[in-house]
Amino acid sequence: MKIQSINFSKFSSIKIGDTLDVSILEDCSQDYKDCYIIGSCNNVLMGTQPPQLLKLSKKYDFIMIENNTVKIGGATPSGKIASFCKKNNIANFEFLSHLPGTLGGLVFMNAGLKEFEIFNNLISIMTCSGNLQKNETSYGYRFTDIKSPILEATFELEHGFDKEKLHMFKAMRSNQPSTPSAGSCFKNPVGDYAGRLIEAVGLKGFRVGGMEFSSQHANFLVNVENGTFDDAIYLIQEAQKRVYKEFDIWLECEIAVLDIRYMGKSSPLHNPYKK
Repeated sequence: MKIQSINFSKFSSIKIGDTLDVSILEDCSQDYKDCYIIGSCNNVLMGTQPPQLLKLSKKYDFIMIENNTVKIGGATPSGKIASFCKKNNIANFEFLSHLPGTLGGLVFMNAGLKEFEIFNNLISIMTCSGNLQKNETSYGYRFTDIKSPILEATFELEHGFDKEKLHMFKAMRSNQPSTPSAGSCFKNPVGDYAGRLIEAVGLKGFRVGGMEFSSQHANFLVNVENGTFDDAIYLIQEAQKRVYKEFDIWLECEIAVLDIRYMGKSSPLHNPYKK
């Protein structure tokens, strides 16, 4: 198996992490079951005790039009997808121009902006465990139950790239900070907004070490000056505790915290008050 050495303090969007060896998945004959698959690390907080890491080979970076469908490889960057769709007048992917990541990660977390989600026009997903039809996959807001590497996905082909949507998505992102972050820190609770709750408990602009909840958008945990994993974890847990105490709402992480101490249902980042 090929190995790639990656400096996560440069590679990840939040600019935190050591230089680590990452296995490259060329095909599904390789052992992947104890590994966490990373893409472009736009929603990842890398810990000091990370799990085994796996990254798709570049052979999974492709886009093809076939039989009135669009087939996209799991390693394909969102910007490449958006550019391809604009060039070929393909609709329903405009939101990807303002949503960083690779196709596999976008599908895995059903990424999107408001009601525009990657699953909206999805047909099927090819994984190392086989081909899954959309109706065979459990999915919802920033969630799927996929447990195998996503190699490619097939989408409905609809023509009519909408430039007006580009302006709308740009406006939706206009209040988000440009400081290094992993995107939205927490999922929005049903009927509310994580940013509002964080601000309501006095954490907007609150800083520990080199990390803070952005004064521009409270649900963005930003790396303002050489922030560390421990700084970030402190703020995440502080927000969870304060919001739960004040509103009886447990904020669920949207970012992936990759540290064996903070992964799984027994993690201190999961609600300790509910069984």
